[in-house]
Amino acid sequence: MDGDSADGNSTDDRTAGGRAIGVDVGGTFTDVALSVDGDLVTAKVPSTDDQSEGVAAGIEKACEAAGVDPESVTEFSHAMTVSVNALLENDGARTALVTTEGFRDVLEIGRQTRPSLYDLDAEKPTPLVPRRRRFEVPERATVDGVERPVEDEAIDSLVADLRDADVESVAVCLLHAYAHPENEERVAEVLRDALDVPVSASHEVLPEFREYERTSTTVVDAYVRPAIDGYVGRLTERARDLGLPQPKIMQANGGVTDAGTVRRNAVTTVLSGPAAGVVGASATAGADADREGLITFDMGGTSSDVSLVRDGEVERTTESAIADRPIGTPMVDVETVGAGGGSIAWVDAGGALRIGPRSAGADPGPACYGKGGTEPTVTDADLVLGYVGADTDLGGDLSLDAAAARDALADLADEAGMEGPIEAALGVHRVANADMTRAIRSVTVERGHDPRAFGLVAFGGAGPMHAVSIADALDVERVIIPHASGVLSAYGLLAADETRDAVRTRQGPLAEVDTEAVDALYGELADDLLDEVSDPDAARVEYAADLRYAGQSFELTVDVERPFDPADAGERFAAAHESAYGYRADEPVELVNCRARATVSRRPPALGVDPPADPGPRTTREAVFPDGARETPVYDRDRFPADEGVEGPVVIEGPESTVVVPPAWGVRLRGDGALVAEVSDA
Repeated sequence: MDGDSADGNSTDDRTAGGRAIGVDVGGTFTDVALSVDGDLVTAKVPSTDDQSEGVAAGIEKACEAAGVDPESVTEFSHAMTVSVNALLENDGARTALVTTEGFRDVLEIGRQTRPSLYDLDAEKPTPLVPRRRRFEVPERATVDGVERPVEDEAIDSLVADLRDADVESVAVCLLHAYAHPENEERVAEVLRDALDVPVSASHEVLPEFREYERTSTTVVDAYVRPAIDGYVGRLTERARDLGLPQPKIMQANGGVTDAGTVRRNAVTTVLSGPAAGVVGASATAGADADREGLITFDMGGTSSDVSLVRDGEVERTTESAIADRPIGTPMVDVETVGAGGGSIAWVDAGGALRIGPRSAGADPGPACYGKGGTEPTVTDADLVLGYVGADTDLGGDLSLDAAAARDALADLADEAGMEGPIEAALGVHRVANADMTRAIRSVTVERGHDPRAFGLVAFGGAGPMHAVSIADALDVERVIIPHASGVLSAYGLLAADETRDAVRTRQGPLAEVDTEAVDALYGELADDLLDEVSDPDAARVEYAADLRYAGQSFELTVDVERPFDPADAGERFAAAHESAYGYRADEPVELVNCRARATVSRRPPALGVDPPADPGPRTTREAVFPDGARETPVYDRDRFPADEGVEGPVVIEGPESTVVVPPAWGVRLRGDGALVAEVSDA
């Protein structure tokens, strides 16, 4: 997005003496990054059912390690999985949908897309709101204005019906409310006064056209809102008890905002944690002149997330779906697969080895955790292969049970007809890597990008252990493992800017638009955003437009400048269309949506390491690679030599993650503490 700043300096003056903490909750571990007087202290603790308990425990652990009191921390940023868990587990609020008479079934009809075209047993996902909790009101608005106002009697009847339905939240999505919200505003206002439940209105959640996507997004917001409201409330109380400031919450768009905002706009927290990871990867990986961009690869305990960073910008989208629920709000473009360290390996009916999406989680966890788990996981396979040692610190004060891991893999080998636990472990490792390789291809090859032109940034508790093997399969020649890679999502919270997005539909042929009216609309969006950010004087506002050729069904988003210039916007669209699809068309261009983003920049804490006083491997152990077992040197990450590269195979163990560099690759330490693995010249 092109834009301007309210003044010439939009960078937060975080001083060297500042203390900021970021906490990211994952499915297995809660990660903490604490910046103290220019130094970075990290911690990892098991996640808890009430995520705020794990957050408090992680903060206390990090502060104790740094020798500081939580009361001295001046900034607290947080990413969580509350909303996405509610969607994935169908564990959200008992929600009602209020819509225009005759449109009760929009949520269920959806689109004509068929993901499984030849599957005779394919079923659509069950709507989050069943038909009995979808209520109609007699009213009508068009793109030109309100034709039939909503009557007081109809709203009174609706209130009575909703009380009888005993709902926990309400989504209101009336026809064409994105253009003329008067009726929807009236209904939402009365419901908020009459009912003691949150009410999500589509003109506030997603004021743009496409009835199904707008309805789905508003319903998702209502569905997760009570959970988010309750969780953020508990988190704020725990922060207050610890003496911390009110938390800033990571949104799916890659920016943080205040806690009160996300309690009113819960849908913006979906994929909060993965977005923080991509921001952290972008901030720490560094730019390579010979690379087109970065592929970010985050492998945690439950899933793996991949995304792209191009030209220094995180890739974003407004066309995501979580658990087959379309969500139209801006978010970091992340592809997720159910393959993490805790993902369970199993054999399907055809005898094929499969990984996930079921996970052992943190409790009981993988078999090697010794907490009662018996099913084989990716982490168990890594332990049996020697990539992780029995004495390796995985975080959270866990000790590993190698015998339990071998027993679990032996049972899997028997079921799959393999020779023993080593062969089963190699199979688990290979299948997990193949799943993640496919995810990377989906964000590169399937979108016209050559992965060989990118660097791969690996992070998460398990990412650095698998990344080099995955890069080898993709012919990617460089892998970057940032300092604090095991808690990089938590570091990303410290690096993330404060960001707010706004959109408004404005449809019409680009050549015929009222230029002054469109520019005035951009001005309104900017004013609204500046009213919401913490420091309007430091905010930078950027503008974009959704454009398409006449007759097309979907749009491309391009940056635009103010004052709005249709000719310039059209040329930018043609260039973007040619880049995405390989051609320009001699067709009229249509304007669809106007977008704005306000950003208050924050300076991420600097990263760096001191050269080790006594570099060298701590020990060696046997590790098994596809070409056989090898005696492999094992380094502590803080003792890895700073002035020379090391040829693989090598294992490098840090406090939050383990790096595995296979044969035919080498690895070196960069000045900022990042490890860079490259194809060996030897």
